[in-house]
Formats: sequence, structure tokens, C-alpha cells
Amino acid sequence: MSAAPLVGYSSSGSEDESEDGMRTRPGDGSHRRGQSPLPRQRFPVPDSVLNMFPGTEEGPEDDSTKHGGRVRTFPHERGNWATHVYVPYEAKEEFLDLLDVLLPHAQTYVPRLVRMEAFHLSLSQSVVLRHHWILPFVQALKARMTSFQRTFIGLEVTSGHAQFLDLVSEVDRVMEEFNLTTFYQDPSFHLSLAWCVGDARLQLEGQCLQELQAIVDGSEDAEVLLRVHTEQVRCKSGNKFFSMPLK
Repeated sequence: MSAAPLVGYSSSGSEDESEDGMRTRPGDGSHRRGQSPLPRQRFPVPDSVLNMFPGTEEGPEDDSTKHGGRVRTFPHERGNWATHVYVPYEAKEEFLDLLDVLLPHAQTYVPRLVRMEAFHLSLSQSVVLRHHWILPFVQALKARMTSFQRTFIGLEVTSGHAQFLDLVSEVDRVMEEFNLTTFYQDPSFHLSLAWCVGDARLQLEGQCLQELQAIVDGSEDAEVLLRVHTEQVRCKSGNKFFSMPLK
């Protein structure tokens, strides 16, 4: 039995975002569709008013120590909502048992590795939405998702890859409607198991991944454990979650 391949990879930063959370296209020169650029002037809010609502003007403080050393891909701005489209994976006890074997072995190579708190497969990059775009964005996603059947996937998708490309294609169309960054070209789909601060690919590639793969291949139940019955696509925007059921 050949179970799903294990891979080591690093996250990449998103493209620069304009103030409205839209992707800026070099040489485009356009602003909103059909509108001419208008000068903007922001008047300062009196301190007496700001003191009435502490923390609401500038938003939450970016403190990487509260997130295990992770740093935002793009800076927080009031009214901007980080948004991500993905397929959730509800980990069963047997899967977590397998992970409890894999992670300590990987930590002998990269001790700072930390287990993921939740598991998913990404269908989009993290993008920025203005608050008033969230519902239209989600409605457009739902309209694109209604025709898709459920499928099974592995740790790295080797079966069902074409169906995931179809899902990404529909998500990309919505991204383009809102002038946002689309997903990667020729993507591979992974279920992230652990993470660490910094690029540790050199320590993980080669011997470490081979040993981890041997553990997965040697598990009698790996083929079943690493399948996911995909019933829905989710969109997380800020602290809001939206679910789009598949047929």
C-alpha cells in the first residue's frame, strides 16, 4: 500500500494589497470599475472620542508572541478582513494517534515544530476583503459551489486532484470578480500536520521525510485514515465563518 505522500514546504507571502484590499495591477491605472479616482482626506478623530472606544480605531495590536512567533502576511488595517477559502478536515482519534507518532519523529530534526490545532486543505491564498464585500463574496462562492459533488482526498491529494482543481477554478473566478489574488499556478494540495517559525525545509527534506513516509506506509489503517469525505467548503473572513455544502 502506498499512502499519501508527505511533503515539507514553506508558506509564501501574499502580493501587495491596496488600501481597498484589492490587488494592484502594474500599469493598470484603474480604480473602481467605471469610476474616476477621487481625492481622499481623512480628518483626525478627537482624542476625547477615541478614549470612549479603546482599541476600535486601530484594531487589535499585532503581537507575534501571542501567535507562537507567527507574523501577519499583511499588516492589520481597520476595515480590512483577512479571508481564506478551504476544505475542513475533522480529525478522528486514529488520525491523531498516527500524528502522535509522526510529530515526535519530525521534531528530532526540527524541535520547534508544533502540531496544527485544526486541519484543512486550502483552496485560496489569504486575501484582504473590505467588510462590506464579505457577504457578496460569500454569496458568489456559494453560487459556484452548488454543482460540486463530494469527494475523498488524502494527506497529499493524489486521488481527486482534478476535482480539487475544479473547485479552485471556481474560487479563482470569484477572486477575479473582486479583483483579488487567485490561487497558485499548478497547485498541489496538502493537509498541514505541523508548523514552525522560519524555513526548515532543508532539515525536513530527504532523510526525515523518507522516515516519516515509511511510518505512514507501515500503518495498516493509513489508507483509510488519510481519506476525507468532503462535504463542504468553508470561507473564513476575520472572525466570521461561512459554510457552503457540496452535493
